[in-house]
Order: sequence, then C-alpha cells, then structure tokens
Amino acid sequence: MIIGLVTAVAASACYGTGSVLQAVGSRRSAREEAAKGATTSTTEHGGPSLSSTAKAAVTWEFILGSVLDLVGFGLGALAARLLPLFLSQTIISANLVITAVLSIKLLGIRLKQLEWASIGVLCSALVLLAVSAGPEGGHHASMAFHWGLLIITTVLLAGGSLLVRRMGSKGAIVAGLLSGLGFGGLGVGVRILNGLDPFQLGTLLSDPALYAVLVGGLGGMYVHTVALQIGSVNGATAALVVGETVLPGVVGVLWLGDSSKAGLGWLGVVGFLLAVVSAVGVAYFGQGDHGALSEASAEHPELAHK
Repeated sequence: MIIGLVTAVAASACYGTGSVLQAVGSRRSAREEAAKGATTSTTEHGGPSLSSTAKAAVTWEFILGSVLDLVGFGLGALAARLLPLFLSQTIISANLVITAVLSIKLLGIRLKQLEWASIGVLCSALVLLAVSAGPEGGHHASMAFHWGLLIITTVLLAGGSLLVRRMGSKGAIVAGLLSGLGFGGLGVGVRILNGLDPFQLGTLLSDPALYAVLVGGLGGMYVHTVALQIGSVNGATAALVVGETVLPGVVGVLWLGDSSKAGLGWLGVVGFLLAVVSAVGVAYFGQGDHGALSEASAEHPELAHK
C-alpha cells in the first residue's frame, strides 16, 4: 500500500508539472503564429488547426512536459496495479493542485478565492480516500470487457475530437473531460492487462486492453493539448480530473472488486464525491483564466517570454 501511495503521488507531480509546461509551450507557439500573421492556426469554428497543434507539440516546453507525462504514465500504471482504482486515480488527479500553483508562476494566472477553496476541498477528499481505502481487487476481466474497453475508448476520443473542433474556443472543458476519460480508460486497461504476471509477450500483444491503453494515452494527450490551446489550464485540467477519476473508480468497484476498509465505505464515498465536486468547482471558477492571461500578455509583453 505504501509503495502504491508514493508511486501515485510521484505520478501526480509529473503530470501536474507536465501540464503547465505544455500550456506554456502551446501558448508561446500560438503567440508566435499570431505575430507572423498566420491565417491557418485556427479552424472555421475558432478551434486550433491540426498544424497549430503540431507546432505547439514541438516547442521545448511541450516536449519536456510530454517527457514528464511519460514518466507519470509509467508511475501511474504501477499505482493502478498496486492500489484500488478509486484511490490511485484520485491521488494522480491531485496534479490539479500542482498545476494550479505552478500556473501562478509560469503562466501569470491569479487564482480566485473560490478556486483555492475548491483545491482545499480536493486535498481533504484525498485524505478521506486514503484513510478509507482497502486492498485492491482483482486484475482479471472477461475478454468481452477488454474489447468493450478498447471500442468505447476509441469511439469517445475519435468522436470527441471532432466535436471539440466544431465547438472551437468553447470546447476547452469538453476537451479536458474527454482527455480525462482517455486517461481513465488507460488506468483500467493497465489494471486488467493480460500477460504481465507472469510476463508473456504473445499474450500481452494479443490483448485488446493493451491497445485501449495506447489509444487512451495518445488520444488523451492529443485532446488535452487542444484543451490547453483554447482554454484555462486549470479548468481543462480540472475537467480531466473528473474524467480520469470517475470512470476508473466506478469500474474498479463494480467489476474489479475494489473496496474500502470494513465500516469505512461511507467515508470513501464522501471522499470520492468531494473530489469530483471540488474538481468541477475549479473548472467552473477558473473558466476566465485563459482570457485573463491573454489580456495580461497584451498589456505586459514580458509574460510572453515565460
């Protein structure tokens, strides 16, 4: 349990730092495109074009953030095997706190009192979950479950990407939620992977859950990049938190045997609900951060170099 908790906290730190660095790179790329007078950086609906997303992904800040995400992915995968999903995913989702704090320094964002209050509630919820969590359940599910996870993850991310691009600048929260669902599918897939214990390469490569992990991870990173380009980094990350926490938590309890300590089920439910509600609060109260940052950058050009 202790190793799992430490691993989940480390994954959270990597993800939180990575998100802010990716946001810095995405916004620097957007400013450079605007300075060049580029006309192909947005779609007809006001969202970022594929070319602008690709250019954002090759900035050094974004690359460093992506490396941290990959490290976080490995640590998070290990945590998903060692802890109940409702605990591991919720601890990892606490990267919202790290994202919020770093965004003050690196993005020039000022958090509202209600945002700080929501973050405080999230931290309290994590304590409740840690206290109530029992041992993790099983690692096995039917092959139909494996195929269902792959199909649902693919449909959500492919269809959601098209929806977000049609929504344009209004799609940041939806994009954040979709990326969270992708990462949530990744967490479930890692938990049920066949061929890991004992290691059997043929079994692993033939498992649909492996490809659900790849689709959820890569697709989630892409949609999250879009969210960072068009909206508040805290709002998009908070929406991601809801997606990557609710889906695995429910799946773990209903299908994989995750449970709380005897007599503390109610405490786990309270902690889980508080975590989701507080994340929604950060997303709601932080919706104006992106616009505020744009105005601040125009008035104070030094922010453009951060």
